[in-house]
Amino acid sequence: MLHVALPILAGHVIMGTDILESMGHELRIGNNTTINVEPDSREETERLFDALSEGSTDLAPLADMFWGATWGSCLDRFGVHWIFNFEHAAP
Repeated sequence: MLHVALPILAGHVIMGTDILESMGHELRIGNNTTINVEPDSREETERLFDALSEGSTDLAPLADMFWGATWGSCLDRFGVHWIFNFEHAAP
């Protein structure tokens, strides 16, 4: 499995990963491109997730994760896959 993180202007990062047949992944519309969003607040994360997941057919609800972030994903009604990751402030 390969991941890439490409820093671009204004602190934004374009991220990518591949699809692995060995892990049961199958290329289809909706998983050929995934957009990762890392908002600046939990409220903005929830707002974007709620708007884009409306009518979603493939959903992992927002949840607090072991790596210190709120994370979730959805396949929006247009067939675009989104990942949301809000990093909590360090204690």
